[in-house]
Amino acid sequence: MRTRTAFLAMASAVALCFTIPATASAAEGEFTYRYYDEDEELQVGTLVDPPSGECIEIPEIADWDVDAFRPRNNTDSTAVVFLDDDCKSDSYFSLRPNGGRGSDRLLLRSVIFS
Repeated sequence: MRTRTAFLAMASAVALCFTIPATASAAEGEFTYRYYDEDEELQVGTLVDPPSGECIEIPEIADWDVDAFRPRNNTDSTAVVFLDDDCKSDSYFSLRPNGGRGSDRLLLRSVIFS
């Protein structure tokens, strides 16, 4: 009888572990930036709730030889912007959470949130 009770308790604990949803690690909020499109029109790009710890190449300019600029970090994580596509450049700048911003002179091609 005790074996059956112990087994039932163990099985219930394992089942409970599988029913608890896994939380995805993401920076909550919006990260915005400016860029010029192919018609040289000023556009605003936005990353909403971006994943943390992943290098994100700015999608709108990924296939062009142009840079985004004027980043605004309205997420709850620090954003580190890079001048290259793969977040490995020595040219980077950190933007604080909840309001960190850069000027038109701060160019970027990729970003990572921590």
